[in-house]
Amino acid sequence: MKLDNKVVRRQKIRFGIRRKLAGSAAKPRLSVFRSNTDIYVQLIDDVNGKTIAAASSKDKDIKSKKVTKTETSKLVGASLARKAAELGITACVFDRSGYLYHGRVKAVADGAREAGLQF
Repeated sequence: MKLDNKVVRRQKIRFGIRRKLAGSAAKPRLSVFRSNTDIYVQLIDDVNGKTIAAASSKDKDIKSKKVTKTETSKLVGASLARKAAELGITACVFDRSGYLYHGRVKAVADGAREAGLQF
């Protein structure tokens, strides 16, 4: 199976970013995955290899709101920040996973910041 050049390029960027970033239990990594229709975010403790918290645009409370994909992304970021606050996490490291920091990826970061997560 031949991969698309755009996918290969994003994977190379993603691996370069992951070489420099790592999350811990105190300051986890906020990882973003963006598909054409949905967006998924996770707080990951790389030391123990565990996902601490996760949120996506498929969650019932977010999916029920009929808004644009960018506004949905902002809601997903805020939802993850609320879950992190319940677990006592106030800071994280942002991992854009090779996507440009623009549009939906930026909206996730803005939503998380507005809800109290620092990075």
